[in-house]
Amino acid sequence: MGQLGAFPHYRDHPAIDKQLRDFWRANPPTQDPKSPAPSHHWFHYTDVPILNAQKYADGKTGRSQWDVVHMISYCVDVLRGEIPENNARKITKPVAVILLAHYVGDIHQPLHVGAEYFNQSGQAVDPDKNQPGIEDEGGNTFVLRLIRGNPEKMAHRGLKLHGFWDQDAVMANLPPLSPTLSKEERYRKIDQAKRKLIDRLVKEQPRNWRAPANVALKNYGEFWADDILPLAREAHERLQFINVHEIVDQDRKVMAGDARERNAPDHVGYADWSAKTVLEELHKAGWRLADLLQQTLTSTSTTSAAPDSSSDELGQKKIAFAVKRTRFSSNKLCADD
Repeated sequence: MGQLGAFPHYRDHPAIDKQLRDFWRANPPTQDPKSPAPSHHWFHYTDVPILNAQKYADGKTGRSQWDVVHMISYCVDVLRGEIPENNARKITKPVAVILLAHYVGDIHQPLHVGAEYFNQSGQAVDPDKNQPGIEDEGGNTFVLRLIRGNPEKMAHRGLKLHGFWDQDAVMANLPPLSPTLSKEERYRKIDQAKRKLIDRLVKEQPRNWRAPANVALKNYGEFWADDILPLAREAHERLQFINVHEIVDQDRKVMAGDARERNAPDHVGYADWSAKTVLEELHKAGWRLADLLQQTLTSTSTTSAAPDSSSDELGQKKIAFAVKRTRFSSNKLCADD
């Protein structure tokens, strides 16, 4: 969601249209960390330091009551009636479903969960270990420099690291398109490719997607954050951060520079590794979202229940819906951060 004036209308669903606008007004964009009303942009990420292996609950730096982990819990509580729909954040049950579809995709993007922190000398530090540092905003302030790949992949040079993971690493899982295609033809072919991939992801159960039975539904977000933090760490370890320096971005001090691809021990290029990682995480995100919605909307249990068989028609439809509403969705209702 950018400026409210540019926010699309959903004329076929006027009630939801109004609820989404109320949500935007209750959580307007702001750079003031002390603002009495949080920015909806904050809801999409958390910036856990990744220099040392840790879990979300191991420290305080980069976490907040308005980060993606807490907002997943908030939406679950709204759906289960533990938080009234007339809440200060204006998250009704329909809006909670829409937001969960986006937030579950966000939390399966490594750089929406982990961030690198640097001292004034440009060295990586861990603020949770009493090493003061300034963050890289999940790669938003670093330019990715690839050193291997085909001409199309090498054309990504100069792209922000975070944007690469949000867009290019995702689209790498779809067939390449001719640059001469019209916009309409391009959208049509992308949609066809997405549908084909979604059909495959729906039928194949991903590995290690299910939360342990003792994890409460409202704590799924924290479990998922812990699950992806090692990948966030590897996404940084495969790069060399150079020319690191402090800048001011929208009245905030952040660290910027270049993120140069290293020669990895497994000899897999960064573009190929990230594309494979994104596909695996998308796969898990779709199944996890379907499971979360099914449990939240149909059960009073607060722990993980056995999911429907993947051959069940209703279960298939729910999983297909979930996969479509994660990163491959072409109708995002909230802006990426």
